[in-house]
Parts: sequence; structure tokens; C-alpha cells
Amino acid sequence: MTREVQAVDGGGPVRVLLADDEAVLRRGLRLLLEGGGTIRVVAEAGDGDELLAAVRTHRVDVALVDVQMPGKDGLSALRELTALPGAPVAAVLTTFDLDDYVTDALRFGAHGFLLKDADPDVLVRAVHDLAAGGAVLDPRITARLLPRLRSASDCAREAELVQALSARERQVLQLLAGGRSNADIGCRLGLTEATVKSYVSTVLSKLGAQNRVQAALIAQRVAGVGDRW
Repeated sequence: MTREVQAVDGGGPVRVLLADDEAVLRRGLRLLLEGGGTIRVVAEAGDGDELLAAVRTHRVDVALVDVQMPGKDGLSALRELTALPGAPVAAVLTTFDLDDYVTDALRFGAHGFLLKDADPDVLVRAVHDLAAGGAVLDPRITARLLPRLRSASDCAREAELVQALSARERQVLQLLAGGRSNADIGCRLGLTEATVKSYVSTVLSKLGAQNRVQAALIAQRVAGVGDRW
């Protein structure tokens, strides 16, 4: 079953939940994200149980989740989180040595992969992109994941699925793979946001992708972001 992300309205700051067992890191991320006044950290969690409890008691747009936490870890929490009605968009906040966890997080419905040492501006922009319905893939993580995912998947079949898309659907897929939100795709293609949302849902269904991140990785495996099919 595919799950298209609902974009956040522009009526206020993006509401973020930080889930990481390191309090110092959470404090630093809070200061970084809230510095511009467009993001507000509404809750913090030190483990998976606290994360799920916070989502049930706070209105959250984006959850940044570490995978290694005591008790219920981030992956277990992520699997439960993405199954909740009206769940926030979840992005994994990870480090290079957690590639296996990132692969699992993708299967569990993560819409973004961010590195803890990313430039502050990159993290802030990523949160806004996620809230707007985009997918966020740090190029360093993508470069490490693609060879493994390529060897584990039927690339020929994926190429056939992409080729079977209409010309417009392939345009949408290319922009989606570049992390563009529905609104941005609409501006670039001269379509309404509602029409783009319909195209995205159709593309996810035809590719057998559960979310935008999976579709983006398929696009990159088949041809690379920015190439034409």
C-alpha cells in the first residue's frame, strides 16, 4: 500500500520531534533548527517508547529519528510510527556506520535519510522539504546504499516499470527523485498541486513503491537523478 505524504500548510512553523538518546545532541539540534524561527521543536524523546508517546500527545509534522536507542530502538518505533493514522513524516538521522539500519528504515517507511554531521543549512532545508511532502536523501548515504540495493534487486524489472510510465509520469518521477515537493513539481511542470499529488500516487503504485524515498531510489538505480529515460 502506497502512502503519499501530506504537505504541511504554511500557517506556522514546522513542528518537529527529535528522537535521540543523546540529550546533548538533541539540545544542539533544537538550537540549530529553531534559530531561523521557521521550525519549532515541540517534543523530544530518548527512546522509541517516548517517541511513540510524544506523537500521540503532540501535533508533529516531522520526526527525526535515530536508529540506535535503548529499549525500543528507532527502527522498531519507526515501524509502529508509520502505521499510525495521521503519522508525521519520519526521517532517519544516522551516521555512516549504520547502512544496514538505513536499508531497514527504508522498508519501514522512512521518507528521509540525514547525517548528523550535515551542514546546518542542509538540515534546516531538509526539514522544510520533508514537511512540504518531499523526500530527502543525503548524497553520501545514497552513494553507499545504491550498490547494495542494486545487487539485491531486479534492475531490469525496475527499468521496465519506469519505461512503462507515461512521459509526464517520468517527468514527475525525475523531480521527485531530486527531492522536490509537490508544490515545486507543480511550478516546474505547470500543474496544480492536486494534479501532482495524483501523479505521484500513480507513480508510486506503478513502481510498487511504498513512499517517495523508495521511488527516488528506484529512479536512481535505473538511470541516476537528472538523467532522462
